[in-house]
This record gives sequence, structure tokens and C-alpha cells, in this order.
Amino acid sequence: MGFPLFLVLTLLSGLPSEALAKEGQHAPHAVPTIPQELIERPITIQSGIGTVHDDAAAKLPEAQRFYDQGLAYLHNYVWIEAARSFHQALRADPNLALAHVGLSVAYVELNKPTQAREAIVKAQTLSASSAPSVSSAASTSALRATADKSAAHVRRHVDVRALQMAAEDSPRDAVKLAAYRKALDAAVAAFPSDPEFLVLRGIAESPDPADRGQGSVAASIPYYQRALKLAPTHFGAQHVMAHAYENTGQMKDAEVFAALYAAAAPKVPHAVHMHGHELRRLGRITEAIARFEAADKLERAYVAREKISADLDWHYAHNLDLLAASYQYAGQMKKAEALLKQSFGLQTSLLVQAVNKREWPAFLLARNRPAEALAAAQSLLSHSNLVVQATGHIESGFAYLAMNRPADAANASNAALRALRGAQAGQELAAIALEALQGEFLLRTGQRDKGRAVMESAARKWRSLPGPDAWTQSLFRLEALARSARAVGDWAFAARMAQLMLEHDANYAGTHLALALVADHDGNTAAAAREFAAAVKAWGTADPDLPELKIARRP
Repeated sequence: MGFPLFLVLTLLSGLPSEALAKEGQHAPHAVPTIPQELIERPITIQSGIGTVHDDAAAKLPEAQRFYDQGLAYLHNYVWIEAARSFHQALRADPNLALAHVGLSVAYVELNKPTQAREAIVKAQTLSASSAPSVSSAASTSALRATADKSAAHVRRHVDVRALQMAAEDSPRDAVKLAAYRKALDAAVAAFPSDPEFLVLRGIAESPDPADRGQGSVAASIPYYQRALKLAPTHFGAQHVMAHAYENTGQMKDAEVFAALYAAAAPKVPHAVHMHGHELRRLGRITEAIARFEAADKLERAYVAREKISADLDWHYAHNLDLLAASYQYAGQMKKAEALLKQSFGLQTSLLVQAVNKREWPAFLLARNRPAEALAAAQSLLSHSNLVVQATGHIESGFAYLAMNRPADAANASNAALRALRGAQAGQELAAIALEALQGEFLLRTGQRDKGRAVMESAARKWRSLPGPDAWTQSLFRLEALARSARAVGDWAFAARMAQLMLEHDANYAGTHLALALVADHDGNTAAAAREFAAAVKAWGTADPDLPELKIARRP
């Protein structure tokens, strides 16, 4: 069935009218709007969220306490509660410039760019107009010096945040990113005992100026080490240090700092959840599941207590996804299915989370339910964002190939390419999956050498992606490539994908099953028996009726 290569790699004319949704069309996964009432809702001082302090030059202790709480929530990525805390601080001290700086961060993360810009302008106005005031009765030179230093500290924070926002608005502008980093260097030099500036400087090593620490790189680590030397219990530094070690593959060190972070903020779902990242990577899947389950319990209690929709909390779906992936990893498919289906139905304002909706159709396809996978994938086609539409086409293409419908898969691939070309940003979120789809199409349509090369390229790119979501998703994608190779009888390529799975995660039961099936096909009975046994052992808590477990246990 030789479909020419251009069907996959170039755009076709005459696509079905329903193949591409238009920007702005109603979407089943609509973008939720967070009510301003919730963001400004009064809040009390909370416990169990970690403690941190940075001088905000507040006139009243109450304002400083709520500012510090907002800062703690920023370090925890709890954007709604951070905003509430900063608004509470402003009720006590309306001229607290740093509360507006904090709001500028929270508003960006809450998808409210207009309010974020208003907040930083307000901070700049307050910082420029405020002068340190010391009463005449207490106007000693020491007190004046302290007041001057406090005001200068506030101005530094306002200035660096304004430069960061300028870089965020132009993420490919290296000059603006360099200006932000230079301003932070100056702030660190001016306030060498301030760990907050050091943490910000470490985060700024990420190539993404909008990064909040998740993308920390190797060059971030020395700044975090300096911050922790100044403040050994600074949980924000512990948090981003764990991310930095995680992103650089230093999982034992990452687990140490993630454990410290979880202990410092035991009531924060992300703190508890993040420890699960590292436990899972270290092969401690049962402990990881317990951490994700504990985070889920905290999430559900939070949305019930505050009477808010789970759609409004980005971390709610994030934790569901990782818990579901962990269940899937352990072979507990019934639990995984329930959570993936729930997560798929949640709205999100984050593009990366909307693209990650693909894990539900991918799961269905892995469970040999291609018709259901196709239906789930096609529900993404009416999303308002073209990258999400492209994702729907890509996952539809994989389902079509599984159903032996290569012409439809080719059309889906080209529709995805067309959507990505029209997207304004975020194309990289779907590009690797499109490459894998193109490779599988070639493999299944008799162009094996080309197909292998393209699939190998996609596999290599998947494995290079940082972050906990990408790590597990890449493992399951490698497994899907190995499954496709076996389906067409390309056992040599199936062996190659099994080897990549082994390099990616030697603890996964599916890795050993993939190796066993190749060894069995090749007549290597000893290796097959060994790998089948390893798969059975790794699936010790799997569903008793798991089909893969039955294969591994075969006589």
C-alpha cells in the first residue's frame, strides 16, 4: 500500500471541512476564567505552607505577614492563594509596592495579563513616589539608614520584575533576557544577604523568562546553593533546587531536596506531589503513588473548602495526570482510566495542559480500543487553539493507523501540520508526536528504512525532554513505538525501541515485557524467561486481569 511520502510531509488541498476547526470556535475543553471575586476574596494567615520572609517596607506588621504569606504561595506555585494574600496585605497597607509586584506574577499565571501590567505599573508608581519616613523623635542616622536600605530593596524588586515582564512579553529577545539577568546580578551585589534575589537569579538561568523554577538548569544550582547557605531552611530554594537536580538527571539529590520541601510545606499539594516525582524516577513507585494520592486528597479538600471549581486550580489536573500515569505504570489500569477520563474533562487555561489531554486517547489506544481513542482525539479538534487541534489530528492519526486506515492517517497528519503552521506559538508541544506519526505511517506502508529513521528521531527527542510529565509520557510513547513495530513484524526495530525503553527506565514492567517478546521471537528462551519473570515481578500490584500480565505469565 505505497502512499507517497508527500501525503504526510506536505499540506494537501481538499481536506474535509471538519478537519480543522477555526480559531475562536466553541471548544469542549474551554479556557476557564478565574473570577476576580475569588482572587480578591479575604484570607487568613495559613499554616503548613512553608515560611519565608522578605522585607516589604510595610508600615504595619499585618501587611508584612500577609505579604510573606503571598510570597510563600508564589514559591509553592499556588497562584490563587498568593493573589488573595497580596490583596489582604494591601488592605492593611494600600501603598505596599511589593504586594503589587507579587500580584504581577500571580496574575500572569492566572491568565490575566492586563491586570498583571496594571499591577507592575502601580508598583513602579508607589516605589518612585515613596520616600523613607522616620519620625522626628526617632530620626537617628541608624534608623534613616535602615529606612533608606529598605526602600532601596523595594525599588530593586520592582525594577527587576518590570524587566522580567518585558522579557516575558518578548520571549525570544535575548537582549531583554540579558537585561533582566544583569539587573538581578546588580540586586544580588547590592543585597548579598537576600536569598530571594539569589533564588530569582537561579531561576533566570532558564532560557524562558517566564519560568518560575520548573525549568531550572544546571547553571541555576550554584545560585540556589548560595541562597541555602544564607537561609538553610528556605523552602523556596529547596523547591527549585529539586527541580534543577530533576532536570539534570541527578535524581538522588533531587529526592533529598524534594523531601525537605514536602516536610516544610505539608499542606501544599504541590510540595507533597513533587516528592512523588523523584520517588517514581528512583523506582519507588508504591511510595510515589502514596505521595500523589496524598496530594489528591489535599486538592479535593481545598476545592471543597474554598468552594471553587477544580478547573480553576492548574495543579489539580496536573496531579491527577501524574497519579494516573503512576497507576498505569504499575499496571493498575482501572484506576488509571478513571483519573485520566476525569482529567480529560477538566478545562484548563494552560496550553501545555490542553495538549496533555492527548494522554487519554493514547491510553485508550494502548488498551487496544482504537475507536474510543479516535473519538476522544477528535473531540480536541474544536478547541480554540491550533496546537491543541493539531494534537487532536495527530492522535486521530495514530488511531487510524491502528485501525489499518493509512489514507485517513495521512490526511490527519497533514491537517496537523497545517494547524501547526498556522499557530502563533507552542508548536514544539506537538512537533515530536507529529514526527512519530509520520514515521509510523512510513513503517506501516512499506517504507521501513525511512520510517525507522523518523521514529528513532522522535524517540530520541522524547527522551531528551525534561520534567516529570515528559519523562513518563516519553516512556509510554517508546512503548507505543515498540508495539507498532511488533504489529508490522519489524522485530529488529521492536528490539531497538525495547532497548531505548531499558535505557529510559529499567524498573518499568513494560520494558521487560518488550524485551521478553523480542527475545521470545528470536528464540532466545533463556532471555525471554528472565524478562517475562522480571515483568511479572514489577507488576506485583497490577490488576489481576491485566492482559500484559497474562502474556508475561504464559507457560
